[in-house]
Amino acid sequence: MKVTDINSRVNPQFQVKHQRSIYKSLEDKHTTIEDVDIDDPLNAKMILNMGPQHPATHGVLRLVLQLRGETIEKTKLDIGYLHRGVEKIAENKTYQEFMPYTDRMDYLSPYSNNVALCTAVEKIANVEVPDRAHYIRMIGCELARISSHLLWLGTMVMDAGAISFFIWTFREREKIYDVMDQIAGHRFTVSHSRIGGVANDLTSDASAIIKEFITQFPKELKDWHGLLDRNRIFIDRNENVGVLETDKALDLGATGPVLRASGFAVDQRIISPYAKYDEVEFEVPTRMEGDNLARYFVRMEEMKESIRIIQQCLDKMPKGPIRTNNAKQAYPSKDEVYYSMEGMIHDFMMTDTGICPPAGAECYHAVESPKGELGYYIQSDGTGHPWRIKINAPSFRNLQVLENILDGEMIADTVVIIGGIDPVMGEADK
Repeated sequence: MKVTDINSRVNPQFQVKHQRSIYKSLEDKHTTIEDVDIDDPLNAKMILNMGPQHPATHGVLRLVLQLRGETIEKTKLDIGYLHRGVEKIAENKTYQEFMPYTDRMDYLSPYSNNVALCTAVEKIANVEVPDRAHYIRMIGCELARISSHLLWLGTMVMDAGAISFFIWTFREREKIYDVMDQIAGHRFTVSHSRIGGVANDLTSDASAIIKEFITQFPKELKDWHGLLDRNRIFIDRNENVGVLETDKALDLGATGPVLRASGFAVDQRIISPYAKYDEVEFEVPTRMEGDNLARYFVRMEEMKESIRIIQQCLDKMPKGPIRTNNAKQAYPSKDEVYYSMEGMIHDFMMTDTGICPPAGAECYHAVESPKGELGYYIQSDGTGHPWRIKINAPSFRNLQVLENILDGEMIADTVVIIGGIDPVMGEADK
């Protein structure tokens, strides 16, 4: 087989060596005359490149598929085409300066990424966060969960052949963008969380638009259940497709809806509560089948539970400050910066130096992002930027599952199975 030159700017010798390392793990590297079935020429064995430019691989994901006819015999994943070195960038930024970079990892749920970093820094630096800020963060995280699942739903149903569904889910995502605009002043990459709290309080307009959304969204969700739950085409494309057994899911490190759809009810909001998740009631949707249809039901139920959590947050939210009142741990309010010399000095020091956890301290803290466990491991040297930071990204972990569940499936099911895993390459290619 001739090795394709994917990127002419890369050293050709390196390319050939890299390509061969991918093919070496497959059973056969070449198609020979012995691989051809004389009675059925379409049953030949071949190796197919899918991606990294394929429009349905959720970004720059490359699959190398060994096929026997239209059946996948072996799959190898090749990632790294979007690598930006965000962990090394974090080590040269203050903790707060790194916040906008987290928005651009899992860019479908930036609010969850913000909260993941903030909670890890607050843990290592012993920062107390006001209760009101916790509830605001929870609202933002659950809206981000719904927004992420809406994009997953629209694209996966479109992958199965229904174009209109994509438009309907994006209509609801636009409403969430409007909510984020009211909360944070930005629609997409919000960077609303701050170490020690949040950037600004919920306004009455923001509260009103949130209440309007959680009132009307359950009806949309019910309509989608009615359209898909018994749709013969959708069921046939997803039932018993991409089956992941519980033991294998645990061995491969699956997390989030992928793991819960295989029968293991792990959720960071339950097993290691953060913010005020231990003060609200919600269920952890779980299925036993482990197939693509089970992953669909889990995410649909999660959106319903997110609405339930948001309603409780609005009901329980106390009055009070939205940031810790410690000038060495959090940015002052803009009123202090604009109208007092002390506020301006504190703002300058936080920007220049930042919060400084104790030297030698280390911690790991994770949140339940829409994709699963999103955790930050931080080592401090006593300065305002981390000595080491490592990110446990759920998309990276869940991608390992693909090499297992694609083997034995039809090539026509590849795109639907990738959609069921729901990876985002922005956080996989750290």
